[in-house]
Amino acid sequence: MADKTPKESDAPFATRIDPAKEGLSSEQMHFIKQVERAQWKKKTHLLRGRNAVTGLAIGALVLGIYGYTFYSVSQEKIMDEIDEEAKRARMQGPSTGAN
Repeated sequence: MADKTPKESDAPFATRIDPAKEGLSSEQMHFIKQVERAQWKKKTHLLRGRNAVTGLAIGALVLGIYGYTFYSVSQEKIMDEIDEEAKRARMQGPSTGAN
């Protein structure tokens, strides 16, 4: 398993902190929550677009399968007609002792 503790950074702006352990002021906590909210809004906007594309792709697949099903069923009717013609031809054919 990966180590869950963040690695120490030399840059002061990139260090990770645990807000529960650091003893931050209420203004700092408010700022952290505000930044997190802004990041979530940015991520949800990107995810909304990806979800729309995924939904359209799945919908197109479903409609394709649905259309193909109708197409194949309509061909089955043609095959039934051909089978009926073949059956009539066999019935009207010469009758022998083997039939």
